[in-house]
Amino acid sequence: MSNILYEKQLAYLSSLRNPPDALLKEMEEFALEKKIPILDWKAAEFLEELVLIHRPKRVLEIGTAIAYSSIRIARHLRKKALLDTIEKSKNNITLATEFIQRAKLNSSINILEGDALEIMPALEKKYDLIFLDADKEDYEKLFYYSLMLLKKHGVLFIDNLLWHGYAAARTVPASFSKSTKIIREFNKLFISQTSLRTTILPIGDGIGLGVKV
Repeated sequence: MSNILYEKQLAYLSSLRNPPDALLKEMEEFALEKKIPILDWKAAEFLEELVLIHRPKRVLEIGTAIAYSSIRIARHLRKKALLDTIEKSKNNITLATEFIQRAKLNSSINILEGDALEIMPALEKKYDLIFLDADKEDYEKLFYYSLMLLKKHGVLFIDNLLWHGYAAARTVPASFSKSTKIIREFNKLFISQTSLRTTILPIGDGIGLGVKV
C-alpha cells in the first residue's frame, strides 16, 4: 500500500507491471517477510531506465541491503562497467553476497564493507551515477560526499524523499516525527543546490534526481 499514490492508481500500475524474474521476486518476498527496506519496484524500474539512458561506467550505491537494487543496476551496465556498493551490516553483506553470486554478477558488483561516512572520503575515483539510500540522519553528510564524488553531468538518485507520504503530511505519527523533520530539511537543501539541476519525483517513496552541472 502506497501513501503517495491513490490505492486504485497503485493497483492499476501493478496490473501493468511486467512480472519480475524468479530471483527478483524471491528477493522482494524475502525483504517483505524480513522487513528489510528495499527500493520500491516502480523506483527500481525508473532507475534501470536511467542506467540504460546514461550508460555509466562507474556507479556508487550507498546502502546495499540485500543487493536488490545492486542487481537491478548491474544487469543493465555495459561490459567492464562497475558498481561499488557500500554496506555496514554484516548480516546484509552475507545475504547480498549470496544473491549477487546467484545473479552471476560478481564481476560487476563490488561490495565495500563499512560505514559510508568513513569509506566515501577515502574514495579517489569519481562516479557517473550515485544512488543514495542509507540512514536518513546521515543524508546531509552523505549528500555532500556524493557531490564531491560525482562527475560533471553525473546523475544523483536519492530514495525516500517523500518518506511514506509524511514529508507532505499535516499530521505525522510520533515515531516518524524526527525522521520526517530530517527529510523535510534535506529536501530544502537538495532543491536549493546550485551545483545540481534537481527535482523530486513522486515515484516509489519519492525520488530525488539531480544532474551535476
